[in-house]
Amino acid sequence: MINIIITDDSPTSRELLSHILASDPELRVVNTVSNGEQAAAAVLRCNPDIVIMDVHMPKVDGFEATRRIMRDHPVPIVIVSGTLEDEVSATFRALEAGALAFIRQPPAPGHPEYAGAAAELIRTVKTMAEVKVVRRRDKKQRNTNTIKEINTRRTSADIGVIAIGASTGGPAVLQDILSGIAPHLHVPVVIVQHIASGFVQGLAQWLDQTCGVPIHIATDGETALPAQVYIAPEDRHMGIDGNGRIRLNDGPPDHGLRPSVSHLFRSVAGAFGPRAAGVLLTGMGRDGAQELKLMRDGGAVTVAQDEATSIVHGMPGAAIKLDGAAYVLSPVKIAGLLNHLMSRNV
Repeated sequence: MINIIITDDSPTSRELLSHILASDPELRVVNTVSNGEQAAAAVLRCNPDIVIMDVHMPKVDGFEATRRIMRDHPVPIVIVSGTLEDEVSATFRALEAGALAFIRQPPAPGHPEYAGAAAELIRTVKTMAEVKVVRRRDKKQRNTNTIKEINTRRTSADIGVIAIGASTGGPAVLQDILSGIAPHLHVPVVIVQHIASGFVQGLAQWLDQTCGVPIHIATDGETALPAQVYIAPEDRHMGIDGNGRIRLNDGPPDHGLRPSVSHLFRSVAGAFGPRAAGVLLTGMGRDGAQELKLMRDGGAVTVAQDEATSIVHGMPGAAIKLDGAAYVLSPVKIAGLLNHLMSRNV
């Protein structure tokens, strides 16, 4: 049985979330509270398996509540958020404070999207409840590791693009990696991040403000410039051609997803061959795993996030099983490896 605390200042939202979660016999709501101060106290009192957290609440908001809980009594936290600009901004701040994932606020019963949103909430709660969390350390402390022990054994220095794929848990890892490579970045970075509808622009803004490198939502036909980061827009596949131009399309979903990491990695493998680095990060499923192997077979440098630091090791784990990853590393060491590769380009 998974024990849950729901934190939301709206009685209607608390009732809706409780109703959805109670529909699954493996889930049990042990407490509902209306602000972050109450949530932090309830965690100490109830010792839940997971906390569902709103972002805008009186007294103590979701960001501060997440920070306190992850500092004092770590427990998996899932943010439930709307798509208004201030809610999206607060959602990513909560991820930075230690929340594992976020989902959109489910609509009321009777809405066409209710069933899908309810299923997503239940699936997310079950998955995140299994994650082992630790006390949140200061970001400066977390970014002190180096890559000295890694030998790339690469003799040529011609990386022309870095391609990254991520899903569940990806935003915080992207922030760590992009922050780590920002001072040395001199090639384009193209990213597919699976994310809830309405949150891509907020992700780009958050990363742009916190990583020290320009972040863009990609547009069709633009040239991917050095030292710039391009994120696939909502509901469009993103690729890149041999001239460095970004190509977007509305083709069928790949692995049930659009945009898909698989589509991006295939295009990079075809356009850049050995002149590319591919990175597959935390996430459910297998999207990008076979294509990371394709990149490796073509001579690219390929990296998968290690299990210890992945919220969900599905995508990188699948790539590792296929022997698609030349390196299996933590986010800090991924940044170190990319810096090492780029240093050989200059």
